[in-house]
Amino acid sequence: MSDVRSERARYRRIMRFAMRHVALVWWFELLLPRIGLGAVTERGRSERLQRLARRFHALAVELGGLMIKVGQFMSSRLDVLPPEITRELEGLQDEAPAVPFPEIRELAERELGVPLEGAFSSMAEQPVAAASLGQAHRAGLSPLDTADTGLTDAVVKVQRPGIEGIVAVDLTALRRVARWLSRVQVIADRVDMPALVEEFAETSLQEIDYLHEAANADRFAQAFADDPRVRVPEIVWERTTRRVLTLEDVSAIKINDLDGLRAAGIDPAEVAKQFAAVMFDQVFTHGFFHADPHPGNLFVTPLLDGADASAPAGARWQLTFVDFGMMGEVPATTRAGLRRMLLAAAARDGKGLVAGMQELGALLPSAEEAALQRAMARAFERFGGMGFAELRQVDERDFRAFAAEFSDVLRSMPFQLPEHFLLIIRAVSLTSGLCSSLDPAFNVWDSVEPYAAHLLREESGNVVIDVAQRAISTTSLIAHLPTRIDEVLTRLEEGRLAVAVPEVERKLARLERAARRVVSAIVFSGLMVAGVLLLSWNPVLGIVLMVASAVPLLHAVLAGILGRRGPG
Repeated sequence: MSDVRSERARYRRIMRFAMRHVALVWWFELLLPRIGLGAVTERGRSERLQRLARRFHALAVELGGLMIKVGQFMSSRLDVLPPEITRELEGLQDEAPAVPFPEIRELAERELGVPLEGAFSSMAEQPVAAASLGQAHRAGLSPLDTADTGLTDAVVKVQRPGIEGIVAVDLTALRRVARWLSRVQVIADRVDMPALVEEFAETSLQEIDYLHEAANADRFAQAFADDPRVRVPEIVWERTTRRVLTLEDVSAIKINDLDGLRAAGIDPAEVAKQFAAVMFDQVFTHGFFHADPHPGNLFVTPLLDGADASAPAGARWQLTFVDFGMMGEVPATTRAGLRRMLLAAAARDGKGLVAGMQELGALLPSAEEAALQRAMARAFERFGGMGFAELRQVDERDFRAFAAEFSDVLRSMPFQLPEHFLLIIRAVSLTSGLCSSLDPAFNVWDSVEPYAAHLLREESGNVVIDVAQRAISTTSLIAHLPTRIDEVLTRLEEGRLAVAVPEVERKLARLERAARRVVSAIVFSGLMVAGVLLLSWNPVLGIVLMVASAVPLLHAVLAGILGRRGPG
C-alpha cells in the first residue's frame, strides 16, 4: 500500500511541475508576443530558462527513474535547446544515488536463484557506476564460469528495486504532458509529441530488460567482429536474467579523460576522428547503432602489439563500447534517405538536402520546398564547412541576418520526425559534442566528406539508372507538351483560365488577421489600464473594466491560434 501511495505522490509531483512550467512558457512565449508585448518576453528570458533547468535538475535528482533519462536527453540537445538549459543539465549524465548493497544482493539472489557467494567468487559492495535504472558492481567469476568463458573479471549490472513501477508512473505522466503540448499549435506544427513519447517509452521499457540489452550487445559485436577499431564486452549468459546482466569487465581510459589519453600516448584528436567514423558506420552502413554514446559508455583501450587477437599488428588502441540498453535501428528506407542527406550535405546541395528530408519522411506535405531549398542553400553558402570552433567565432550579426531573411521559413518548417529518428538525432548530437570536447578544432564536415565520397562510389551504378529514368520522363513530357499547350490556349480564348497566387493571398489574409488582433490588443490594454487606475477610486467599476478586458484579449489570442490552422 505504501508503494501505491508513493507512486501517486510521485505522479502528482511531476504533474504539478509540468503544469506550472507549461503555463509559464505559454504565457511568456506565446500569449505576450501575440498581444504586442514581445519585449517583456525578451527581458529576463535567460534567467527564466536557467531557473527552469535548475528546478528540473533538482526534481530529476530527487525522483530518479526516467526523469534523469529525460534530463540526459535534454542536456544532449544542443541543436534545439538554449545553452542556459543544456549547461545546467549536463551534470545529470552520471548523477544517480546508489542503492544500498543489501537491496542489490536480495534482488540479484532472487533473480539468479543462488546466493551471491555461489554465483561469483567475489563482488564489490561499492558500485562502479550508479545509473537511473540500475547500478553496476565489479565481481570475480566463479571457477566454473571462468572455465566456460575464459574470463575472470566481470561487471554485474543489477536493476534498481521497484524501478518497473516507477517507470510506469513516469511514462503515464509524460504521456499526459505530451497531450497538453500537442494542443499548443506552435509545437504541434513542428513535432508529434505523443509519438515521440511513445518512442521514448519503447526505448525505456527495453532498457530495463537486460536480456534485451544482452542480445543487443551480441548483435553489435557481430556487426563489428571484423573491425579492429571496436571492442565489445562478452556476455556471461549463465549469470544473466531480465534484471541481472553479467558481462566482461572492459574498463579502461574514459574517452573524455584527456590527461589519461595523453599519458598513454594517444592523441585525443585522433580518437575524435576515429569515433566519428565508427558512429557514421553504425548509422549509415549497419543500420544498428549505439544511441547513448556519452563518456560513461565509452572507453579507449590501449593495446600492446599482439595484446588483442582482434587488433592488427601495430594497433595502439581500440574504442570500447558498453551499455547497450539504448540502441537504435534504421530501416532500409530511412537509411536511404539519410545517405541522400549525407551526400547532399557534403556537396552543400540545399535542394538535395530537402529531397533527402522528403525521402526520409521528415517533412509534412505542406512544406514549401522552394523556400526550404533557398534557406538551405544560403545556410551552406554562409556557414557550410565550418566546425563548432569556427561557428562560435562567426559575428552574431551574420546569424541574425540569416534568421531575419528566413524567419518565416525557419519558424514554420513542417518537420514530422519518423520512427526512431529521435535516437539518430540523439546519437549524432552526442557524437558531435564529444568529438568537439576531444578536439576543439573538430570539423564534422571532415568526417562527412570522405564517408560521402565512399557512398558516392557505391551509388555510381544508381546514377546511371537515375539518368535513364530522367531521360524517359523528359521524353514523355515532350510528347505530351503540344496537347497541354493547346488546352491552355483553348481556356484562354474561352476566358476560363484562372491564375492563382496562393502566397500573395496567404500574406494578405495574414495581414488582415494581424490588424484585427492589434485592434483587440489595444482595446484590451485600454480597458485593463483604465480598470487598474479606477480600482482605488471606484473598485466596482475598476473590476468590471478589468473583467471586460478579457473579451478582446481572448479575441486577440484565439484569432492568432485559429489563423494558424487556416490556409494563411
